Amino acid sequence: MPHKIKTLKFINLSILFIFCLGMVNIHAQKVKIDGVGVVVGKNIVLDSDIAKFKLELENNSERKIKISDCEMLEQLMLQKLLAHHAVIDSIVVTDVEVNSGVDRNIQYFAQQYGGIEKVPAVYGFNSMPELKAELFKIERENALIRKEQQKLTEKVDVTPEEVRLYYNGLKEKKELPEFPAEIQLAQIVVYAKPTEAEKQRVVNELTKIKKEIEEGASIRMKAIINSEDPAVVNNGGKYEITKDSQFIKEFKEVVFTLEIGEVSEPFKSDFGYHIIQLHEIKGNMRIASHILMRPQIEDSKVTAAQTLVSQIKKDVEEGKMTFKEAVEKYSEDKDTKNNAGLIVNQYTGESTFDLTRMDPALYARVSDLTKGKMTEPFYDETRTGEKMYKVIIMKDRTDTHIADLVNDYVKVQSLALQKKKEETIAKWSKEKIVDTYIKISPGYGKCTFERNWKKLASK
Repeated sequence: MPHKIKTLKFINLSILFIFCLGMVNIHAQKVKIDGVGVVVGKNIVLDSDIAKFKLELENNSERKIKISDCEMLEQLMLQKLLAHHAVIDSIVVTDVEVNSGVDRNIQYFAQQYGGIEKVPAVYGFNSMPELKAELFKIERENALIRKEQQKLTEKVDVTPEEVRLYYNGLKEKKELPEFPAEIQLAQIVVYAKPTEAEKQRVVNELTKIKKEIEEGASIRMKAIINSEDPAVVNNGGKYEITKDSQFIKEFKEVVFTLEIGEVSEPFKSDFGYHIIQLHEIKGNMRIASHILMRPQIEDSKVTAAQTLVSQIKKDVEEGKMTFKEAVEKYSEDKDTKNNAGLIVNQYTGESTFDLTRMDPALYARVSDLTKGKMTEPFYDETRTGEKMYKVIIMKDRTDTHIADLVNDYVKVQSLALQKKKEETIAKWSKEKIVDTYIKISPGYGKCTFERNWKKLASK
């Protein structure tokens, strides 16, 4: 039977996701906290956490991972033990990196629910600042856990012989892991761009609005009438901004140069052109309104992009150039142009995608492609309003299969390394449990743990 992978790597990654989603769901559903199940140092696990975290873990693994309440509790206790000793070991976690993690989670939620403005309500919060404050606490603990694990395992490595022995051990027990179908994609992107005259028209219009505001007009009313920021209907273009806020660099650079009441000159970002008026300064926070306007793109520019991408695809198929050469010559996507067009999975940082966990729209375009084949040219548009035509090629494709030591060496090596890291952390935890305050509620008295949590708690 395929190996049920239950390593610290899997559990830890799941826990990080659970903390961000599960705890928010607890808040959103306003469930009654039914008591403290465990205290580890100064950290607690609620009784209600265990069932929720267990369900989230099983759902994330598509029911491939089955775990008991006691096993889930032990995993949560280990996370709390790591977080507790990260503080004791003076692990440094900066607000910048925590906010970066919060922003990634919010962007993920926004993608799931069709817009960032919908996210707070989905999770039961009244505003984005309220949601971000909750996620900040969660992400800070996650960062402490990650860094403590890294500190404990930074010198752990595996030899080729250890990898071979690990693989053969799994094979003998008929527990070799099953790896899912994976694909590797590359793309060519051609943008449809506005004319210089159209860009100047937008700048001129914003300059005119700036003058009207300086003469007494309301920027809120001007934003409602003119701004292309989708959130303007809710906030009138008004935002609270700190240097760590989830705003584009250009926006923050401008707002922190303004005096109260001052209106900026028009400036450009990936979203379009803006003007900003600063209303208040509260410590490190700026309260400001902005108007966003985007240059219009002529239909002929979109058609020209489509025609060019179609011709590129034809030239590649006829052997006039390779896909890589076409990327270097024509592609305008800054993230993939210098990497032969290779698309990186934004959630894993790797160049492969699990075919069953892809964005549905992308899956629909590429799921039937064989290796070396291309999609038809298709239109796409970014959240910043950029319009483009693309063609995607299937660089590589592997079907779902049982692990093979030769073909899957890198993955097997990673599993072997993770097992060794797990053993290192297990040894560390057994030592640290002895001198860490731990209290387990009587309700978990029948649990059998791998580590000495209960024995210490009973003293």
